[in-house]
Order: sequence, then structure tokens, then C-alpha cells
Amino acid sequence: MLERFYPDHEAESAYDIDYRELYRTGYRGIIFDIDNTLVPHGAPADERAVALFARLHEIGYATLLLSNNKEPRVKSFAEQVNAQYLFKAGKPGREGYLRAMDRMGTDRTDTLFVGDQLFTDVWGARRVGIVSYLTRPIHPREEIQIVLKRVLERIVLYFYHKKRR
Repeated sequence: MLERFYPDHEAESAYDIDYRELYRTGYRGIIFDIDNTLVPHGAPADERAVALFARLHEIGYATLLLSNNKEPRVKSFAEQVNAQYLFKAGKPGREGYLRAMDRMGTDRTDTLFVGDQLFTDVWGARRVGIVSYLTRPIHPREEIQIVLKRVLERIVLYFYHKKRR
């Protein structure tokens, strides 16, 4: 039952993933969460985020930001990193992920998802069959509803890590 929430991979950070190697193996599109995946919650794109997206585009990736946040937040960040975006995406619903792949011109076989939450980011990616990377949250300050979800995430991750041993 808990397996539906398990990520395909874990990474310390979105900045530690070997995107060049993943491109070599056939991936062509990356869907990213923003808050606490790329920057602290509510923060603008920083130099590291801008550099990451420039490198991804240079490699050849299509990129898209998929967020449950409102358009001003998502659009501003997307403009800073030169990425496509979908706001109020309804994660973990399937529709946002499917629209993201459609916009990027990718499909389930060549798309990755990178995010910091199991019950929205990872579960949504799993529901549409995309490979997911779970990253550690960048900053401990989070909205109360996310803090509560983190308690449940720890339980799921306990069983995930136990199974992987």
C-alpha cells in the first residue's frame, strides 16, 4: 500500500542529480517542483537555479515547473530560469503531469520529475508512470500543512528505506 508513495530515486538536492548521464540514457524532459526543491519556500530564483536551468537547456532538456501555487509565484520563477510552467496544477492529480509532458513534447518514457514531497510530487509522478526523484527539502521553514505531511512522510520513508536494504 505504501509503495504508491515510494520515489524511484532519492537525491540530496536537485542540484546533485547527474542530468547529463540521464540525458545520455534517453531522458528529454524534466518537470520540477519549485518551493523547497529548487529554492526555499517563496524565494525567487537564485544564481544556482538559473545556472542549473541554463545547463539543462544546454544539454538539450525541455523543462517545466509544475506547482500548486498561484500564477504570480510560478510565472515569476519560470521567467527567471527560462522554463515553461503550470500553476495551480492540482498535484498529485494526473492532469498537470500529462499537460506538462504535452507542453514539453515528451512522454512517460523520457520524462523525469524532481520534487521534495511524497504525497504530492512523487505520488503524482508515479500515478502517470514518470520516473521520480525525491530531494531533501532545502529549508526547514514550511507551511503548517506541509509540516504535518512531513510526519507521515517519515513513516513512509522508514518502510521505503527498510525495503531497499
